[in-house]
Amino acid sequence: MSHTRTRFPHHIVSLTLGTLLLLSAAGVFMSFGTARGAQLQSRELRLSTSEAGARSRYHLLVVAQSSTTIGSIRVQFCANTPLIGDVCVAPLGLDVRDVNITSQSGMMGFSVHPSTTANVLKLSRTPSAGVPGNAIYEFDNVLNPSSAGSYYARVETYASTDTTGPNIDYGGLSFSIQSGLSVHLTVPPFLIFCVGNTIQPYDCKTASGSYADFGELSSTHTSIGQTKLLVCTNAELGYTIRVQGTTMLSGINAITALGSSDVSRPGQSQFGMNIRANSTPSIGQDPQGPGSGTPTGSYGTPNQFKFVSGDILASSSTTENYRMYTISYIVNVDKKQPAGIYVTTLTYIALSSF
Repeated sequence: MSHTRTRFPHHIVSLTLGTLLLLSAAGVFMSFGTARGAQLQSRELRLSTSEAGARSRYHLLVVAQSSTTIGSIRVQFCANTPLIGDVCVAPLGLDVRDVNITSQSGMMGFSVHPSTTANVLKLSRTPSAGVPGNAIYEFDNVLNPSSAGSYYARVETYASTDTTGPNIDYGGLSFSIQSGLSVHLTVPPFLIFCVGNTIQPYDCKTASGSYADFGELSSTHTSIGQTKLLVCTNAELGYTIRVQGTTMLSGINAITALGSSDVSRPGQSQFGMNIRANSTPSIGQDPQGPGSGTPTGSYGTPNQFKFVSGDILASSSTTENYRMYTISYIVNVDKKQPAGIYVTTLTYIALSSF
Protein backbone atom coordinates (compact mmCIF):
# COMPACT_ATOMS: atom_id res chain seq x y z
CA MET A 1 0.00 0.00 0.00
CA SER A 2 1.07 3.60 -0.56
CA HIS A 3 0.37 6.57 1.65
CA THR A 4 0.13 10.11 0.33
CA ARG A 5 -0.52 13.64 1.41
CA THR A 6 -1.03 16.84 -0.53
CA ARG A 7 0.34 19.98 1.09
CA PHE A 8 -0.44 23.51 -0.04
CA PRO A 9 0.50 26.90 1.39
CA HIS A 10 -2.12 28.93 3.19
CA HIS A 11 -2.15 32.43 1.65
CA ILE A 12 -4.14 35.54 2.41
CA VAL A 13 -3.60 38.51 0.09
CA SER A 14 -5.50 41.61 1.15
CA LEU A 15 -5.08 45.31 0.42
CA THR A 16 -7.31 47.21 2.81
CA LEU A 17 -10.21 49.13 1.28
CA GLY A 18 -10.02 52.70 2.49
CA THR A 19 -11.84 55.93 2.12
CA LEU A 20 -10.71 59.43 2.53
CA LEU A 21 -13.35 61.99 3.13
CA LEU A 22 -12.33 65.62 3.33
CA LEU A 23 -14.89 68.29 4.03
CA SER A 24 -14.27 72.00 3.82
CA ALA A 25 -17.15 73.76 5.52
CA ALA A 26 -18.90 76.52 3.65
CA GLY A 27 -21.42 77.56 6.22
CA VAL A 28 -23.31 80.77 6.62
CA PHE A 29 -21.73 83.47 8.74
CA MET A 30 -23.85 85.68 10.98
CA SER A 31 -22.75 88.87 12.63
CA PHE A 32 -24.52 90.77 15.38
CA GLY A 33 -23.49 94.04 16.89
CA THR A 34 -24.48 97.37 18.27
CA ALA A 35 -24.27 100.52 16.16
CA ARG A 36 -22.87 103.75 17.35
CA GLY A 37 -25.21 106.18 19.12
CA ALA A 38 -27.94 103.56 19.67
CA GLN A 39 -29.02 103.74 16.05
CA LEU A 40 -29.21 100.40 14.24
CA GLN A 41 -29.22 98.39 17.43
CA SER A 42 -28.67 94.95 15.83
CA ARG A 43 -27.63 93.85 12.40
CA GLU A 44 -27.64 90.45 10.77
CA LEU A 45 -26.59 89.29 7.32
CA ARG A 46 -27.18 85.69 6.25
CA LEU A 47 -26.09 84.12 2.96
CA SER A 48 -27.80 81.17 1.31
CA THR A 49 -24.33 80.09 0.20
CA SER A 50 -21.00 81.49 1.29
CA GLU A 51 -19.04 79.87 -1.52
CA ALA A 52 -16.65 82.23 -3.26
CA GLY A 53 -17.87 83.40 -6.67
CA ALA A 54 -21.31 81.82 -6.28
CA ARG A 55 -24.71 83.44 -6.77
CA SER A 56 -26.37 83.83 -3.39
CA ARG A 57 -29.44 85.12 -1.62
CA TYR A 58 -28.74 87.69 1.14
CA HIS A 59 -30.98 88.12 4.17
CA LEU A 60 -30.49 91.51 5.87
CA LEU A 61 -32.06 92.33 9.23
CA VAL A 62 -31.60 95.66 11.02
CA VAL A 63 -33.30 97.06 14.11
CA ALA A 64 -34.11 100.70 13.31
CA GLN A 65 -34.51 103.33 16.01
CA SER A 66 -35.71 106.43 14.19
CA SER A 67 -39.31 107.27 13.31
CA THR A 68 -38.20 110.24 11.21
CA THR A 69 -38.77 110.29 7.46
CA ILE A 70 -36.86 107.59 5.56
CA GLY A 71 -36.59 107.65 1.75
CA SER A 72 -33.60 105.39 1.01
CA ILE A 73 -31.19 102.80 2.41
CA ARG A 74 -27.62 102.27 1.35
CA VAL A 75 -25.79 98.94 1.85
CA GLN A 76 -22.11 99.39 1.06
CA PHE A 77 -19.89 96.27 0.84
CA CYS A 78 -16.19 96.66 1.73
CA ALA A 79 -13.17 94.37 1.88
CA ASN A 80 -11.30 96.32 4.53
CA THR A 81 -13.50 97.74 7.33
CA PRO A 82 -17.12 98.15 8.49
CA LEU A 83 -16.46 101.62 9.92
CA ILE A 84 -18.60 104.28 8.26
CA GLY A 85 -16.52 107.22 7.08
CA ASP A 86 -13.40 105.16 6.41
CA VAL A 87 -12.25 104.50 2.85
CA CYS A 88 -14.12 101.48 1.46
CA VAL A 89 -12.21 98.99 -0.71
CA ALA A 90 -14.68 97.17 -2.96
CA PRO A 91 -14.52 93.35 -2.62
CA LEU A 92 -13.07 91.77 -5.73
CA GLY A 93 -15.75 89.94 -7.69
CA LEU A 94 -18.76 91.05 -5.61
CA ASP A 95 -21.62 92.44 -7.68
CA VAL A 96 -25.07 93.58 -6.47
CA ARG A 97 -26.20 95.36 -9.64
CA ASP A 98 -28.51 92.53 -10.72
CA VAL A 99 -30.16 91.87 -7.35
CA ASN A 100 -33.90 91.54 -6.86
CA ILE A 101 -35.77 92.34 -3.66
CA THR A 102 -37.70 89.12 -3.04
CA SER A 103 -39.27 90.16 0.27
CA GLN A 104 -39.30 93.02 2.78
CA SER A 105 -40.95 93.72 6.13
CA GLY A 106 -40.89 96.47 8.76
CA MET A 107 -39.99 99.52 6.74
CA MET A 108 -41.35 98.56 3.32
CA GLY A 109 -41.99 99.94 -0.16
CA PHE A 110 -38.38 99.89 -1.36
CA SER A 111 -37.03 99.07 -4.82
CA VAL A 112 -33.49 98.96 -6.19
CA HIS A 113 -32.30 102.46 -7.16
CA PRO A 114 -30.77 102.71 -10.67
CA SER A 115 -27.58 104.30 -9.29
CA THR A 116 -26.66 101.02 -7.54
CA THR A 117 -23.04 99.98 -8.26
CA ALA A 118 -21.16 96.70 -7.99
CA ASN A 119 -20.51 97.11 -4.25
CA VAL A 120 -23.13 99.71 -3.24
CA LEU A 121 -26.76 98.61 -3.11
CA LYS A 122 -29.24 101.50 -2.94
CA LEU A 123 -32.89 101.02 -2.00
CA SER A 124 -35.38 103.80 -2.65
CA ARG A 125 -39.02 104.58 -1.82
CA THR A 126 -41.36 107.51 -1.49
CA PRO A 127 -40.19 109.22 1.72
CA SER A 128 -42.34 108.30 4.71
CA ALA A 129 -42.04 107.88 8.47
CA GLY A 130 -39.57 105.30 9.69
CA VAL A 131 -40.80 102.29 11.66
CA PRO A 132 -38.69 101.51 14.75
CA GLY A 133 -38.00 97.79 15.18
CA ASN A 134 -37.07 94.94 12.86
CA ALA A 135 -36.66 95.71 9.18
CA ILE A 136 -35.94 92.63 7.04
CA TYR A 137 -34.93 92.51 3.38
CA GLU A 138 -34.24 89.51 1.14
CA PHE A 139 -32.04 90.07 -1.93
CA ASP A 140 -31.61 87.47 -4.66
CA ASN A 141 -28.91 87.09 -7.33
CA VAL A 142 -25.98 88.56 -5.40
CA LEU A 143 -22.61 87.53 -6.82
CA ASN A 144 -20.32 86.68 -3.91
CA PRO A 145 -16.72 87.94 -3.72
CA SER A 146 -14.39 85.77 -5.76
CA SER A 147 -11.98 84.97 -2.91
CA ALA A 148 -12.47 83.45 0.53
CA GLY A 149 -12.07 85.77 3.48
CA SER A 150 -13.82 88.23 5.80
CA TYR A 151 -15.87 91.07 4.32
CA TYR A 152 -17.99 93.93 5.67
CA ALA A 153 -21.20 95.80 5.03
CA ARG A 154 -22.18 99.32 6.08
CA VAL A 155 -25.91 100.05 6.39
CA GLU A 156 -27.22 103.65 6.41
CA THR A 157 -30.68 105.22 6.08
CA TYR A 158 -31.45 108.60 4.48
CA ALA A 159 -34.36 111.00 4.18
CA SER A 160 -33.64 111.47 0.45
CA THR A 161 -34.65 108.93 -2.17
CA ASP A 162 -31.10 108.46 -3.55
CA THR A 163 -28.95 108.11 -0.37
CA THR A 164 -27.70 111.71 -0.58
CA GLY A 165 -27.49 114.05 2.37
CA PRO A 166 -26.74 113.16 5.99
CA ASN A 167 -27.45 109.64 7.17
CA ILE A 168 -30.03 108.96 9.89
CA ASP A 169 -29.49 105.41 11.16
CA TYR A 170 -26.23 103.56 10.56
CA GLY A 171 -24.25 100.50 11.53
CA GLY A 172 -21.65 98.02 10.30
CA LEU A 173 -21.41 94.23 10.20
CA SER A 174 -19.19 91.48 8.83
CA PHE A 175 -19.65 88.26 6.90
CA SER A 176 -17.44 85.46 5.66
CA ILE A 177 -16.85 83.90 2.25
CA GLN A 178 -15.46 80.37 2.14
CA SER A 179 -13.92 78.10 -0.43
CA GLY A 180 -16.35 75.63 -1.97
CA LEU A 181 -17.32 72.35 -0.37
CA SER A 182 -14.86 69.66 -1.41
CA VAL A 183 -15.51 65.95 -1.05
CA HIS A 184 -12.78 63.48 -2.00
CA LEU A 185 -13.21 59.72 -2.06
CA THR A 186 -10.47 57.24 -2.82
CA VAL A 187 -11.14 53.53 -3.19
CA PRO A 188 -7.79 51.72 -3.50
CA PRO A 189 -7.61 48.48 -5.50
CA PHE A 190 -7.85 45.35 -3.38
CA LEU A 191 -7.72 41.59 -3.66
CA ILE A 192 -8.75 39.20 -0.90
CA PHE A 193 -7.72 35.57 -1.41
CA CYS A 194 -7.25 32.67 0.98
CA VAL A 195 -6.83 28.89 0.93
CA GLY A 196 -7.70 26.28 3.55
CA ASN A 197 -9.22 22.91 4.23
CA THR A 198 -12.20 24.81 5.62
CA ILE A 199 -13.35 28.44 5.29
CA GLN A 200 -16.54 29.79 6.82
CA PRO A 201 -18.71 31.82 4.41
CA TYR A 202 -17.29 34.32 3.59
CA ASP A 203 -14.45 35.16 5.93
CA CYS A 204 -10.77 34.56 5.20
CA LYS A 205 -10.01 34.91 8.90
CA THR A 206 -11.64 31.50 9.42
CA ALA A 207 -9.44 29.68 6.88
CA SER A 208 -7.73 26.70 8.52
CA GLY A 209 -5.85 23.57 7.51
CA SER A 210 -3.08 23.16 4.96
CA TYR A 211 -2.96 19.39 4.31
CA ALA A 212 -5.17 17.00 2.39
CA ASP A 213 -4.53 13.46 3.64
CA PHE A 214 -5.62 10.75 1.19
CA GLY A 215 -4.85 7.85 3.53
CA GLU A 216 -3.73 4.53 2.02
CA LEU A 217 -3.96 4.34 -1.75
CA SER A 218 -5.50 1.28 -3.38
CA SER A 219 -6.00 -0.01 -6.91
CA THR A 220 -9.59 -0.91 -6.06
CA HIS A 221 -10.98 2.51 -5.18
CA THR A 222 -10.43 6.23 -5.71
CA SER A 223 -8.83 8.29 -2.94
CA ILE A 224 -10.23 11.79 -2.57
CA GLY A 225 -9.52 15.14 -0.86
CA GLN A 226 -10.50 18.76 -1.15
CA THR A 227 -9.44 22.37 -0.60
CA LYS A 228 -11.44 25.62 -0.25
CA LEU A 229 -10.55 28.89 -2.03
CA LEU A 230 -12.19 32.26 -1.25
CA VAL A 231 -11.67 35.32 -3.45
CA CYS A 232 -12.99 38.89 -3.65
CA THR A 233 -11.71 41.92 -5.59
CA ASN A 234 -12.77 45.33 -6.92
CA ALA A 235 -10.55 44.94 -9.98
CA GLU A 236 -12.39 46.29 -13.00
CA LEU A 237 -11.32 43.38 -15.22
CA GLY A 238 -11.73 40.68 -12.60
CA TYR A 239 -9.23 37.97 -11.64
CA THR A 240 -7.74 34.59 -12.45
CA ILE A 241 -6.79 31.74 -10.11
CA ARG A 242 -3.94 29.42 -11.18
CA VAL A 243 -2.42 26.31 -9.69
CA GLN A 244 1.29 25.50 -9.70
CA GLY A 245 3.00 22.35 -8.49
CA THR A 246 3.74 18.75 -9.39
CA THR A 247 1.84 15.52 -9.40
CA MET A 248 2.16 13.16 -6.42
CA LEU A 249 5.79 12.06 -5.99
CA SER A 250 7.67 9.61 -3.82
CA GLY A 251 11.32 10.04 -4.68
CA ILE A 252 11.60 9.19 -8.38
CA ASN A 253 8.23 7.47 -8.43
CA ALA A 254 5.19 9.45 -9.62
CA ILE A 255 1.45 9.14 -10.05
CA THR A 256 0.42 10.12 -13.55
CA ALA A 257 -1.02 13.64 -13.83
CA LEU A 258 -4.13 13.92 -16.02
CA GLY A 259 -2.88 16.16 -18.80
CA SER A 260 -6.33 16.10 -20.39
CA SER A 261 -9.68 15.72 -18.71
CA ASP A 262 -10.85 12.22 -17.88
CA VAL A 263 -13.18 10.38 -15.54
CA SER A 264 -11.90 8.70 -12.42
CA ARG A 265 -10.61 5.20 -13.28
CA PRO A 266 -9.73 3.06 -10.23
CA GLY A 267 -6.82 0.75 -11.04
CA GLN A 268 -5.14 3.29 -13.37
CA SER A 269 -2.52 5.81 -12.30
CA GLN A 270 -4.28 9.20 -12.10
CA PHE A 271 -3.94 12.51 -10.28
CA GLY A 272 -6.41 15.29 -11.11
CA MET A 273 -8.80 17.91 -9.81
CA ASN A 274 -11.91 19.94 -10.66
CA ILE A 275 -14.15 22.64 -9.14
CA ARG A 276 -17.61 21.09 -9.37
CA ALA A 277 -19.96 18.85 -7.41
CA ASN A 278 -19.19 15.30 -8.53
CA SER A 279 -21.07 12.03 -8.26
CA THR A 280 -18.29 9.63 -9.37
CA PRO A 281 -16.67 9.79 -6.92
CA SER A 282 -19.01 11.68 -4.60
CA ILE A 283 -16.99 14.76 -3.69
CA GLY A 284 -16.90 18.51 -4.22
CA GLN A 285 -19.29 21.41 -4.45
CA ASP A 286 -20.26 23.94 -7.09
CA PRO A 287 -19.00 27.54 -6.59
CA GLN A 288 -20.85 29.43 -3.88
CA GLY A 289 -21.40 33.04 -2.86
CA PRO A 290 -22.69 36.26 -4.41
CA GLY A 291 -19.79 36.56 -6.86
CA SER A 292 -20.04 35.58 -10.52
CA GLY A 293 -16.70 33.84 -11.13
CA THR A 294 -16.73 30.40 -12.78
CA PRO A 295 -14.39 27.42 -13.23
CA THR A 296 -12.53 27.46 -16.53
CA GLY A 297 -12.12 24.79 -19.20
CA SER A 298 -12.00 21.16 -18.17
CA TYR A 299 -11.99 22.03 -14.48
CA GLY A 300 -15.63 23.06 -14.69
CA THR A 301 -17.16 19.75 -15.83
CA PRO A 302 -18.63 17.40 -13.19
CA ASN A 303 -16.90 14.00 -12.97
CA GLN A 304 -14.08 15.17 -15.27
CA PHE A 305 -10.65 15.72 -13.73
CA LYS A 306 -7.37 17.22 -14.90
CA PHE A 307 -4.08 18.59 -13.59
CA VAL A 308 -1.61 20.74 -15.54
CA SER A 309 0.68 23.04 -13.54
CA GLY A 310 0.07 26.69 -14.50
CA ASP A 311 -3.51 26.15 -15.65
CA ILE A 312 -6.17 28.74 -14.84
CA LEU A 313 -8.75 27.05 -12.63
CA ALA A 314 -11.31 29.84 -12.26
CA SER A 315 -11.80 33.43 -13.35
CA SER A 316 -14.06 36.46 -13.42
CA SER A 317 -14.12 39.27 -15.98
CA THR A 318 -15.43 42.00 -13.68
CA THR A 319 -15.40 43.17 -10.07
CA GLU A 320 -16.16 40.25 -7.83
CA ASN A 321 -18.06 39.86 -4.61
CA TYR A 322 -17.06 36.93 -2.39
CA ARG A 323 -16.83 33.63 -4.31
CA MET A 324 -16.03 30.28 -2.70
CA TYR A 325 -14.53 27.46 -4.76
CA THR A 326 -14.09 23.84 -3.68
CA ILE A 327 -11.13 22.06 -5.29
CA SER A 328 -11.72 18.30 -5.45
CA TYR A 329 -8.75 15.93 -5.85
CA ILE A 330 -8.74 12.33 -7.03
CA VAL A 331 -5.85 9.86 -6.76
CA ASN A 332 -5.91 6.42 -8.42
CA VAL A 333 -3.06 3.88 -8.60
CA ASP A 334 -2.52 0.65 -10.45
CA LYS A 335 -1.27 -2.57 -8.89
CA LYS A 336 2.29 -1.86 -10.00
CA GLN A 337 2.54 1.49 -8.15
CA PRO A 338 5.73 1.38 -6.06
CA ALA A 339 5.20 1.65 -2.32
CA GLY A 340 6.07 4.93 -0.62
CA ILE A 341 4.74 8.17 0.81
CA TYR A 342 3.55 10.32 -2.09
CA VAL A 343 3.55 14.07 -1.55
CA THR A 344 3.01 17.20 -3.60
CA THR A 345 2.99 20.90 -2.76
CA LEU A 346 0.44 22.97 -4.66
CA THR A 347 0.46 26.76 -4.79
CA TYR A 348 -2.70 28.68 -5.74
CA ILE A 349 -2.15 32.15 -7.20
CA ALA A 350 -4.89 34.79 -7.57
CA LEU A 351 -4.15 37.73 -9.87
CA SER A 352 -6.42 40.77 -10.28
CA SER A 353 -6.64 42.74 -13.52
CA PHE A 354 -6.97 46.49 -12.88
